[in-house]
Amino acid sequence: MKIDHKIVASFLLFLMTVVCIVSGVEFLDMRTPDVIYPSEDLTKIGKLSDYFEELKDGSGDTDIYFFEGKEPGATVLLLCGTHPNEASGFIAGVLATENVKIKAGRLLIIPQACLSGFSCTDPMEGYPQSYTLESKSGERKFRFGSRVSNPLDQWPDPLVYSHFPSGQKLSGFETRNLNRSYPGRPDGTFTEKVGYAIVQLIKKEKIDLAFDLHEAAPEIPIINAIIYHEKSEDIGLNAILNLEFRDLRYAPERSPENFHGLSHREWGDNTDVYPFLMETCNPIQGRLRGRTNSELILTGKSPQYLAAQETGKLRIEYDAEGVPLDKRVARHLQGFLEIVNSYNEFFPEKTILLEGLPEYEDLLENGLSNYLK
Repeated sequence: MKIDHKIVASFLLFLMTVVCIVSGVEFLDMRTPDVIYPSEDLTKIGKLSDYFEELKDGSGDTDIYFFEGKEPGATVLLLCGTHPNEASGFIAGVLATENVKIKAGRLLIIPQACLSGFSCTDPMEGYPQSYTLESKSGERKFRFGSRVSNPLDQWPDPLVYSHFPSGQKLSGFETRNLNRSYPGRPDGTFTEKVGYAIVQLIKKEKIDLAFDLHEAAPEIPIINAIIYHEKSEDIGLNAILNLEFRDLRYAPERSPENFHGLSHREWGDNTDVYPFLMETCNPIQGRLRGRTNSELILTGKSPQYLAAQETGKLRIEYDAEGVPLDKRVARHLQGFLEIVNSYNEFFPEKTILLEGLPEYEDLLENGLSNYLK
């Protein structure tokens, strides 16, 4: 049978066109902003470029939600989305933004600190591009991004990343990791400029207490940990003790003095703030995770990690129930609330009084959907 090469060529051209259109739509979908509905106590929405103008209207110019009480008090920063592939930190920020009420002091929330990283995924990880959560009025779709800034914003990576100003050497991939880029610099890389702007915000807004929310693989020792700068130790340990009374265990981890670039180290060293970083456990971050899809983001259930735990060769806490997203978000919010309460105990003359955020048990009982608008 004679093959009509023109028909074959036309079909292949059509097929390639379809593939390009589908790919283009998916690419543009990652650039569609996630929608957040702030609570009625919102004072204003600022931009990170308000603290470093060079970021204006670019991929690093993320939103900052300001909530201010009628009474004076401390100023707190809740930074989320440092690593956009760590869903519980970002969703905790969304939940806080949509529910918080302020009686005294100020709360600044950045749900998407690494805004650039929300516009792409890590190509070698096979991550889903998004996941869907139920809200009070229907489904809401959120992007699942990359651990680091989009290479379209910063490229190429060097073979070795040299942290400024310490000179510490790390893998070249870390050059786009916001949590290796503090205190940043105004004439540095894209990611260093974002880090610089956040540090300027902490200084100019006179932030008293600051949080950075993360997730880690089950085999990482710092899961379910509260990491603190040495000057924050008393506040942190007091909060961890109070959490123990609620049967919630958070491992205390003091920030290593010789590991530079991280928020809990550089914020503490370069500003007056009391900084904290919190980690929850999520198998999607790990090497043993198995099938990688949006269900794993939501349920935290991995048969591979369960099998690894049962061998006794991995020092992890993991069971058949997994670590669902609502539980991880609840841990972040409860840890945040207890550290705020602890800060208020140490500084009664300058407190921050928050309402509206669900307690750990309430969030588990009612689910995320009851607190998403």
